[in-house]
Amino acid sequence: MVRAAAKKTVTPDEKEWIKRVCAAESLGDLRQIMGAESEHEAYFMAKRRWRKLHEEGLDELFHSGALPGVSVEVAKQEFIVHGITHANTSEERDLLHTVVEEFLDAGEAVYCEQGLWSMYFRDYPDVCESDDYLWAVRLCKDNPDSSPTVAQFSEPLVNGFETIREVREQLREAAFSLIDSGSEVYGDRFARAVGDIASDLLMSHEQFATAESYRAFELSKEAATDPSKLQALQAYYWAAFLPQPLEREWLRRHDHELECMTHARNERIADYGVYHSDADIVHVIVGAAHLPGVCYYLNQHQTGERSLDGFAYVDE
Repeated sequence: MVRAAAKKTVTPDEKEWIKRVCAAESLGDLRQIMGAESEHEAYFMAKRRWRKLHEEGLDELFHSGALPGVSVEVAKQEFIVHGITHANTSEERDLLHTVVEEFLDAGEAVYCEQGLWSMYFRDYPDVCESDDYLWAVRLCKDNPDSSPTVAQFSEPLVNGFETIREVREQLREAAFSLIDSGSEVYGDRFARAVGDIASDLLMSHEQFATAESYRAFELSKEAATDPSKLQALQAYYWAAFLPQPLEREWLRRHDHELECMTHARNERIADYGVYHSDADIVHVIVGAAHLPGVCYYLNQHQTGERSLDGFAYVDE
């Protein structure tokens, strides 16, 4: 089971609400829970309340140590999921090399999201890399729902970008960088307030589902060069995401391919570790945004709601 946060006082009504949301299997279910006029409204209402109930008192959730993470028991194994920035910085690399050597020397297993091995662990052959990226590519090909392209819009192409989404993403990144640079003049509180406004204006429906806000940008930037701040980044994502079935349905409706390449990979990373490792303690290193989802699917293995029937490796 996922270790629960203990410091924040949650009322019985709030606990019941969280339980109902966790049991919801669709946005239709969520609409009924929220008493909303539409599933769109229900999603945003639930996100706000979920964050409010989860963003405080998380210290006891995280596994202690230089590299924080969340512990999930699956049968007789302990999986510890560690979220990082994967910004390819020397500071993050040094931390990972130090802790991974300690894990391996202690006889513990280390797994990582696909792509992280070549970035950080080339000198560590005992670190196992998942096949989640290749799996997600195959999932996209097997379910070829098309994402919106520029041909579906009346606006002209800008600077050779192929989709309206790419234009919006460039604008969002530029705005966040400008706000961040201004924090030295106006202070972090001002920058954060302006960043929240920019997030509301510039984030698409897909980006709300992947939590690409100014706060995520800010925390990731800080943690990339100061790994002591990784726990704050992990806590942000822990409070940002509703349970996986809801986030995945929302994102799938707006961008099927993005859903495959983000939230869907969480289930594969979890399945891969459970299938492949028999170590008593298994460390799973992923981008911080994957942490809540990987824990969700590990917990499903623990409760028996998920199985490995039909699991097969993907190597091409």
